[in-house]
Amino acid sequence: MWQRIQTVYLLLALAVTVTCLSLPVGTFVSDGMGDDTVMYNLWKIEPEGVFNFSVWPLFALLLVTCPLCLFTIFAYHNRKLQSRLCVLCVLLNLAWLAVCAVFGYVTIGEGLTFRPAFAACLPVVGIVFYLLARRGIRSDERLVRSMDRIR
Repeated sequence: MWQRIQTVYLLLALAVTVTCLSLPVGTFVSDGMGDDTVMYNLWKIEPEGVFNFSVWPLFALLLVTCPLCLFTIFAYHNRKLQSRLCVLCVLLNLAWLAVCAVFGYVTIGEGLTFRPAFAACLPVVGIVFYLLARRGIRSDERLVRSMDRIR
């Protein structure tokens, strides 16, 4: 299991997802004031120090992705399932990016600008790792099929 390259890619995707889960996603900057609102995956910290949990869908999407990625790593006996779970993880990361864009777009109407942080690009890196893992799974499947034809 550990010697397969897709396992390494899946572990890297899991590490990127957990890192994104724990870092701030971005900052909402008001046009005239110096007060900033910092957005994490679970909450926003308002300038007054109040926690606003309106961005919880970001946290929920990543929280579903982490155990799904772990299950994908340990589902190495069933390559078709593993490949489908990689696609599902890609879709969840794309949904995270869409929800994050919606939260950023909604704040434009409130007179705020959204400045994404480093963690906002981590789901894109995770998508790349999931696609690389899926490519490795598919190449393993082709290798097994070719070996079955030789027998």
